Amino acid sequence: MVPPPPSINLKKSSNPAAVAAQDARLLVRETMRISAGLASAPPDCGNVSTSVAGSDTRKLGLVEDEFVSSSLRLICCEEFDGRRWQYVAESDSASGTFKKGSFRALTLQTPRAPLDELMSFVRSYVVPEGFPDSVTPSYVPYMTWRALKHFFGGAMGVFTTQTLLNSVGVSRNRATPGAVAINWILKDGAGRVGKMLFARQGKKFDYDLKQLRFAGDLLMELGAGVELATAAAPHLFLPLACAANVTKNVAAVTSTSTRTPIYKAFARGENIGDVTAKGECVGNIADLLGTGMSILISRRNPSLVTTFALLSCGYVLSSYQEVKSVVLHTLNRARFNVAVESFLKTGHVPSLQEGNRNENIFSFPWLKERPVVLGSRFKDAFHDPGAYLAVEPFFERERYLVTYNPSKGKVYALLKDQAKSDDILKAAFHAHVLLHFIHSTYEGRTLSQKERKDGDSINVPASELEAHISESCKIVSTSFGIFKHKAAEQRWIESTSLIVNVILLGLPQKYSWKRF
Repeated sequence: MVPPPPSINLKKSSNPAAVAAQDARLLVRETMRISAGLASAPPDCGNVSTSVAGSDTRKLGLVEDEFVSSSLRLICCEEFDGRRWQYVAESDSASGTFKKGSFRALTLQTPRAPLDELMSFVRSYVVPEGFPDSVTPSYVPYMTWRALKHFFGGAMGVFTTQTLLNSVGVSRNRATPGAVAINWILKDGAGRVGKMLFARQGKKFDYDLKQLRFAGDLLMELGAGVELATAAAPHLFLPLACAANVTKNVAAVTSTSTRTPIYKAFARGENIGDVTAKGECVGNIADLLGTGMSILISRRNPSLVTTFALLSCGYVLSSYQEVKSVVLHTLNRARFNVAVESFLKTGHVPSLQEGNRNENIFSFPWLKERPVVLGSRFKDAFHDPGAYLAVEPFFERERYLVTYNPSKGKVYALLKDQAKSDDILKAAFHAHVLLHFIHSTYEGRTLSQKERKDGDSINVPASELEAHISESCKIVSTSFGIFKHKAAEQRWIESTSLIVNVILLGLPQKYSWKRF
């Protein structure tokens, strides 16, 4: 058994008070010396860790060299939430154990400056834990533009609320409290109805979430404009306020429904709840700041038209940049079009950042004027049975069929029965290849009146159409595998299964068909 280290010999005094005072001074002096020594050479501790000295050569396994001549013994070191502590206790030389009640913690870091403390406090509310490693690089620009958008939105809310109250008659005492309450309840009830009706958009909130998010913000500004219009026509308060509330509630549904997929794109690991909470906190802080600024401005009675124009421009611009900064890994129609067009022109598939940056935010899902129609109905793709019989042999071994309808100037992709995810992806790729082939063929020549139909529609003769389809089949058979491989390298498609994400392209599967 290793003998206990020598203790400090003190001259005993007959006065108990003097002994106690001397012991206290000794304890303070030793504590300060130990803290200074440990702070100059901090131990290597983990994120939340506790280390104990070896037990083979030291008393109870707890003694370090710098404590040999001291009655204090190091127990362990601890690091938690970026802060470090040393736990020590006073040994009893007589019994070889520790004195009762002598266990204490010594902090190893110097006090931080007030500004650092303030920044740490703010960071705990606005950025997720582990930032920046816990989120993707696109998180910062998204939150920056989101904060600006909410700032302008909060500022706009002050003026719209003030206008509504003036129009309903509260500030001018032109209506009884009962009538005011009824009008306000009807306004809110109409908004809830609009919120329920817009929920039928369904999967569009998943695969066209950027377009819907931006469209929702445009509707939010439209609703604010209608609310401000009540100042010019107070007698039309109820219909205008109801229309405005319906519009704003539709925008609210869009924002709520697209929030989770966007935050999920930022999260690294299982921290989507933390990312969501911090994102909403950023929005609320910016909204409060905008509200406070608008209250100060409203006291000067500025022009509503000028104020609305400036705040709306800031809101819409911030909203556009907000959705453009989101980097999604899934393929929707807009991003798929960017990927295929880049591959056909350059032979390369764009990266996730480039594909999202070049995505058309204004291609709203309810717009019907698209050059490529995926999952179309048979009657829309073919104007007569002969057109179908002419192209059907080219796709006998495929689970889809692609054709061009000259009367509508669009390429249609029809899905056969039992079409799988890979077949859907190939059909979409083939449709874009055929459209690119037709446009490149007729782009450099002047079209006659027979070759050109309504607008930019190209009237391709049946014989030439069959040749184009045959050529496109050869191109697809050799290039589709290359496209999938390069898309997998850019992380557009899961490389293990080579299946496009479940979001796919928003195809209406109910239009699948089979030949009898």
